[in-house]
This record gives sequence, structure tokens and C-alpha cells, in this order.
Amino acid sequence: MVNIQFYSANDDFKNDLTAQINRFTECVITNDGTPDVVVIDDDKELYLKKRNEYPSVPILFLTSENMQTEDNLNIIISKPFLLMKFLDLLRSANNKLDNSADGVLTFNNYELYPNQKEITDLNTGKTVKLTEKEVSIIKYLYKMRSDFVSKTDLQTNVWRYNENATTHTVETHIYRLRQKIELNDRKLIITESGKYKLNME
Repeated sequence: MVNIQFYSANDDFKNDLTAQINRFTECVITNDGTPDVVVIDDDKELYLKKRNEYPSVPILFLTSENMQTEDNLNIIISKPFLLMKFLDLLRSANNKLDNSADGVLTFNNYELYPNQKEITDLNTGKTVKLTEKEVSIIKYLYKMRSDFVSKTDLQTNVWRYNENATTHTVETHIYRLRQKIELNDRKLIITESGKYKLNME
């Protein structure tokens, strides 16, 4: 679950965009605690304040001004913008820390290094190279680790609304991922009723 701080002086705009974010992304929009992502609407002073307050948190700054992105944690979005482009950038911002050189996901004696596109079996020491899409599949299943995920969920959240991503495409990628990694009946991904879950045991 992504913790998003969202600041806007325009309540109608904030409420409308919040509804769209909640429709397409699993998140909690709250100003409590340390956020995973900050979204700021056209308030440069607040933008600079939050950058100082959260130096390692991605900030999406929505602005009518002509500004350049300063680094990969500062994402400038020119208004007006397309909703799907905004949602893609929001997801990308949430993945930036996972994709840093130090980022690692550990589960079931596997270690996934998203930035290097590698997964290591800690039982055998074997490291396997992955495609970007295979990394995205594992990361999404890890995020949803307590739930089984449908092919439609994967189409939406991994392939990002790509009409060419059919359920067969999902099945093929899952099959190839298993062929690369699973050894001696040790399951990486559990299947039940046509849905998938990362094996966390």
C-alpha cells in the first residue's frame, strides 16, 4: 500500500484527482507519517519545504510553469496533463527507491535486485538474469503478497493498460519466469483458480 501526501489549494481538483488515484492505484492518501510519495499542486514554496523535509522521498510537482526536473526524485508534471501519464509517473515514483542500487526484496530464500534485474536463490547461490517485465511481475506480486492476483490485475498493473497484453501474454511470462527460477519443486509463484501469488514461505 502506497502512502501518498497530496497538497492542493483547489479542493475540487484535489478531490477529483484523489478519486482517480484511488480508482487505479492501491494507496492511502494522508498527511500523517512519512510518505512514500508526495504530490504538490502549484505551490513552489511548499515543494521546496517538502523537499527539505523528505530528501529521499519522490515528489510529483504539478505546475503551470515551465520547469525542468532537477533529479530523479523530483518529477515535474506540466499542467494540463493526461490522467494515465500522471498515474504512470506516480507508480514510477513509488518504484524509484526499490530500483536504487541498494534496493533488495527478500522472500522465501530468494533475493531480488530490481536495479540489476537479477534474482538470487540463497539456497544454491545461483543468480538469474531477468527481463524488466519479469522484475515488474515479481515486484507486484510481492506488493500484493497476502492475496492471489488475477491475470487482469497483472495486465492493469504490470502492463499498464496496454491493449496488446492479453491473458495469454501474462500466462506466457509467468511460465517463462518459473522455467528460469523454480528448481526441485521449489515454487516461486503459487497458482490457484487461475490466479497467482508469490510463495513467501
